[in-house]
Amino acid sequence: MAKAKRPIGRPTTYSQETADKICELIARGMSLRAICTSADMPAGGTVHRWLAEHQDFQEQYARAREEQADGFADEIIDIADSVAPETGEVAKAKLQIDARKWKAAKLAPKKYGEKLELDADMRVKVETRSLEDIFK
Repeated sequence: MAKAKRPIGRPTTYSQETADKICELIARGMSLRAICTSADMPAGGTVHRWLAEHQDFQEQYARAREEQADGFADEIIDIADSVAPETGEVAKAKLQIDARKWKAAKLAPKKYGEKLELDADMRVKVETRSLEDIFK
């Protein structure tokens, strides 16, 4: 009788300890891709499956991403304050700042996204009619 084939790769059993570690690293600014390259972490696809299957992990992950966005916003100030114009590093610093602004806006659009201004021109026609006319 033939043995059933085992799937290739690391075991992907969900554990709260692993979920906590993933969220901690994300909150510190690490990308999910970088986290998942570590030998003791699950593959990216597994993490996405866990997010779909575990509501508590999904909420924890969302909070970690918000913290990550706040961290990127803090880094923007640090980068801007640390570059000296005479060193020629201004272009590099601007690129780093723009990348962090973009990522923060994607992670927390309500907080760091572009503010939209709505300009609406509406015309309303009000007419009075008797109840008799309405229910005819």
